[in-house]
Amino acid sequence: MKDVKHFGFNPKHYKILIAGLLVNILGFLLMIGGGSDDPNTFNEAELFSPIRITLAPFLIVAGYVIIFYAIMKKAPSSEEDEYKK
Repeated sequence: MKDVKHFGFNPKHYKILIAGLLVNILGFLLMIGGGSDDPNTFNEAELFSPIRITLAPFLIVAGYVIIFYAIMKKAPSSEEDEYKK
């Protein structure tokens, strides 16, 4: 019976996953805001800024693609690890 050395991910997978999460969080942080304390005023320049409309959704989608890649990336088999030693 083979010994299990890790569960699913290796450290490289976790680094890619964390990078995707950080890109995703950055996209969500760029999207927040644009509100007003006064309900009678409407600041359309702040609400419809190019960063909030184009860049933030692009970063969110890119973050999800990176996360998907980290999950689906095939881990090296144990036979390949033995040959590298």
